[in-house]
Amino acid sequence: HVQLVESGGGSVQTGGSLRLSCVASVYMHTNRCMAWFRQAPGKEREGVAFLGGAGSKTYADSVRGRFLISKDAANLTLYLHLNSLQSDDTAVYYCAARERSACPVVAGLYTIWGQGTQVTVS
Repeated sequence: HVQLVESGGGSVQTGGSLRLSCVASVYMHTNRCMAWFRQAPGKEREGVAFLGGAGSKTYADSVRGRFLISKDAANLTLYLHLNSLQSDDTAVYYCAARERSACPVVAGLYTIWGQGTQVTVS
């Protein structure tokens, strides 16, 4: 049973940067899709960055060019580099994974979730 644990959130000023980490409890095959979602108060959970099983990376329009998703060589840690942070980026950020290689934007299609880490930009 795979568990995901996020860390790296915090409070940062506008224009600042953070790096979020998501550690998997066991090795996950590289063919899995892994993604970062976020949820702001009163809003639906939205996908921000996706890493497909073939290594393809996609981003939400709102973060493209500012956020970068990556994974370590051991395939145990997923990262999200957040740059040029804005107040609209304030949210709880979640790491997610699914059994398949394709990365849909719908949160309900992901079966494994972390507990979330808070990012506050002011």
